[in-house]
Amino acid sequence: MTAHVYVTLKRTVLDAQGQTIANSLRRLHHPAVQDVRQGKYFVLTLDNSLQNDAAKAEVERIASEVLTNPVIEEFTYTIEA
Repeated sequence: MTAHVYVTLKRTVLDAQGQTIANSLRRLHHPAVQDVRQGKYFVLTLDNSLQNDAAKAEVERIASEVLTNPVIEEFTYTIEA
């Protein structure tokens, strides 16, 4: 079982790196790009014996306690069997 966790800055937090990337893309003639938010991506390999609810609880606990700073970051995730 694999969990894919995506961590990004909250929308209320200035993403200076994302803004720099967006500005560079516009200078490189990619005017369709309106905004860029950068973040982190984690792949967690979980024990296949975990039930779906237990896997979700474990991923949420890991993401909130270890992978993110809850003051400025948020996360989303998907789980593949």
